[in-house]
Amino acid sequence: MSTELEKSSMALQGIVADLAPSVVSIHSHRMQASGFVWRPQLIVTSDEGLAEEGEVHVTLPGGERVAGQVVGRDPSTAIALLKVARSDLRPVGLAAAIPSPGGLALAIGAEEGGPTAAFSVVSVSRGPWQSLRGGEIDARVELDAGLRRTAEGGLAVNPSGQAFGMTVFGPRRRVLVIPSVTIGRVAAKLETHGRIPRGYLGLGLQPVTVEGGGSGIMVMSVEPKGPGAAANIHQGDVLVTWDGKPVSKLSPLLRSLGPDSIGKMLTIELRRGGHLEQTKLQIGERPGT
Repeated sequence: MSTELEKSSMALQGIVADLAPSVVSIHSHRMQASGFVWRPQLIVTSDEGLAEEGEVHVTLPGGERVAGQVVGRDPSTAIALLKVARSDLRPVGLAAAIPSPGGLALAIGAEEGGPTAAFSVVSVSRGPWQSLRGGEIDARVELDAGLRRTAEGGLAVNPSGQAFGMTVFGPRRRVLVIPSVTIGRVAAKLETHGRIPRGYLGLGLQPVTVEGGGSGIMVMSVEPKGPGAAANIHQGDVLVTWDGKPVSKLSPLLRSLGPDSIGKMLTIELRRGGHLEQTKLQIGERPGT
């Protein structure tokens, strides 16, 4: 029995050692996370583990620290892309296959030039889903793992040593995996455009209870040259239907403003001064920041 355990232990150590040259530590304004070399000079990490502003430094395998430049970030899929002026780093190969529930996995991160590892089980593995911020993620994968905070942005790896995604923290510190397919799709757009386009209304919105019961979304502000202004929507209007469906919560409306929504023409029913009115609104593209 001990021999079999030793073999398994050695195999896991070998997987970590093989991938360690591709995993780095990210430092930004009192925050520390992990990341991995995606392509030459390009590093993928967790957007949640990256500070909103300030300098970024990357600790390479072995302990050398270099400057990192933010190429782009997409909070909706938790993916951020960094660039380092080093062409000698080894990119990791990402596997598209997703393990089934019950499959074993390793979560590999980095701290100060050395690898960290956590053994886990795939607790959830199912089809595509949409994040609370509207990001389209190609598979819902959760790990039953006690993940170090600094390991967020590291690799999720199957027992064959293939990396199948990036580990991030979800609600209540649940460990989620952003799959390789999502990473490839989003990181490529970040490399080219620096951001992921999102739908834009030019409206400040807040849920409210409407007269006579029920609920709606009140317009708190209107950007003068935004799509909402062009649709003749006024401050104080209450949106009651959105594209033919009742609207009472703000989060589903915001999640609908993904890249595919840009240019879409909607019919909106709103309440203004006690009367119901209809208008057409064409979703714009959120201006770059």
